[in-house]
Amino acid sequence: MAKDYLTLGEIETTLARLAALKEELVRQNRTTLIDDPKYAETLNTQLGELAQVLDTAERDRPDTADGGLAALIGLGEAGVTDISQVPYTPPVPSYDDQIARRRLAAIADLYFIYQHERMGVFRAVLKLQELFRAGSVRLSEGPGATMLYQYDRKQVLRYTRRERMQAYRKVFGYTDSRPPQGAPANSDFHMLFTNFARGVSQFFQDKRVSEVIRPDGSRDSFGSMAVVRRSGLDLRHSLKQASYGHILVLKTEVNQLLESAFQILAAPDVRNLFGAPGAWDTLEEVIKRYLNETPVTSQRSRMAVAGKSMLRWLSEPYILSNVRVDFETYLEEIVDPADDWLTSAESLGLQRERVGGAMESGNVVPLRARSRRTG
Repeated sequence: MAKDYLTLGEIETTLARLAALKEELVRQNRTTLIDDPKYAETLNTQLGELAQVLDTAERDRPDTADGGLAALIGLGEAGVTDISQVPYTPPVPSYDDQIARRRLAAIADLYFIYQHERMGVFRAVLKLQELFRAGSVRLSEGPGATMLYQYDRKQVLRYTRRERMQAYRKVFGYTDSRPPQGAPANSDFHMLFTNFARGVSQFFQDKRVSEVIRPDGSRDSFGSMAVVRRSGLDLRHSLKQASYGHILVLKTEVNQLLESAFQILAAPDVRNLFGAPGAWDTLEEVIKRYLNETPVTSQRSRMAVAGKSMLRWLSEPYILSNVRVDFETYLEEIVDPADDWLTSAESLGLQRERVGGAMESGNVVPLRARSRRTG
């Protein structure tokens, strides 16, 4: 009966032929490689894909009943006298290929929510509700008054503020709350996230320098794909471990709460109390007048949007690309968010510039309001 698998010897012979083909192509195209070094990337990519086809095809075929053990140990008719005749066993899938896309996307949304929580959106709405109940503001009817009344009618069904703080601590290492029982705080997140943002920013800074020095584009840019990929994979691994549990449900529920909060802040009768043209202006007025804090809405808002974009980008397989032109194209999507996040974080003192080649980091742990007295 004809075998339906490739043997170890057949695989090794095929790989040796591919290596010989590569040597011959390099020898025949030396002039082209000198004039256009990008040709080398194309050559290596195409030959690498041919080798990958072998692993993919063998991984997808049905396994033999004993996985080739009988042939290996010489048992029965399947036994072989040469090790090269045993069935080829493809390598296991790479760890980095296993992407928990939906869970990482949920973390991106949770980061967006955290930044709005940190800027005081929920506290501002609760303060407005307190003033409304006390009759301390000229508000009695209208859409804003009705929504303030309804805002916490479902409070017993929602995740509490304490549970939100615990989730931020578990996933990002932020706030000074204890994480849920049995869950560690992800204290490495801020460092890993900053390293990734700086890696993306530095990659395109180097790319721009190389374009000035080599305007004809005859050489690859100075940016290191490996540095960006390693920092991104480290961050993705950290978040993957922290994404289990109720994060997906919590972010969905709190997103609804955040939307309700902004509907209240944007309501005409609420805006008229402060002469505010929009929801953000209402928020800043409440924070300044009644919470006695300095608003940081602009910085936190940019960090929320930029951080969400970068984390969502990591939930896709883009970072695994080995082709430079593809990698640069994918990465260009988040270069502006990375720069936005870094400059906003530095303006808040959450991330300082490099000093003597090393980066000073101010990890964000406590969730405390920024008062006027502290600037």
